[in-house]
Amino acid sequence: MRINRSIPDATIIPVLGYADVHEAADWLCRAFGFRPRLRIGDHRIQLVYGDGAMVVTDAGPESGEQLPRQSVMVRVGDADAHHVQAAAAGARIVREPASWPYGERQYSALDPGGHLWTFTQTVADADPASWGGELVEP
Repeated sequence: MRINRSIPDATIIPVLGYADVHEAADWLCRAFGFRPRLRIGDHRIQLVYGDGAMVVTDAGPESGEQLPRQSVMVRVGDADAHHVQAAAAGARIVREPASWPYGERQYSALDPGGHLWTFTQTVADADPASWGGELVEP
């Protein structure tokens, strides 16, 4: 898998929504020993623990549709091929594959239980500072 400074190196990354992103991240670091890796504006903070990672987010809806506040991000080798496979199996695609300035190509889908999944393919090593992120720990 390609390296990208804008995303944790973990393969599976839980994304948890909180009312106050900074308060939640501070608490998770104090209580559970996580460390901040990357701050993204006021709405998202990547945390790491050992070789694992998670994202704390405000999980505000990006469209008019109300999506779950918790999701799972999975790093894949080919987001477009994965998207075709998921759609053929009946996944409800809520965001078509798109490439982003942070060096990832992603799509999102809901599973039969209503859980939100984002599948992400690294397409470039993007310096977080180039798109508004602040790398705290490489």
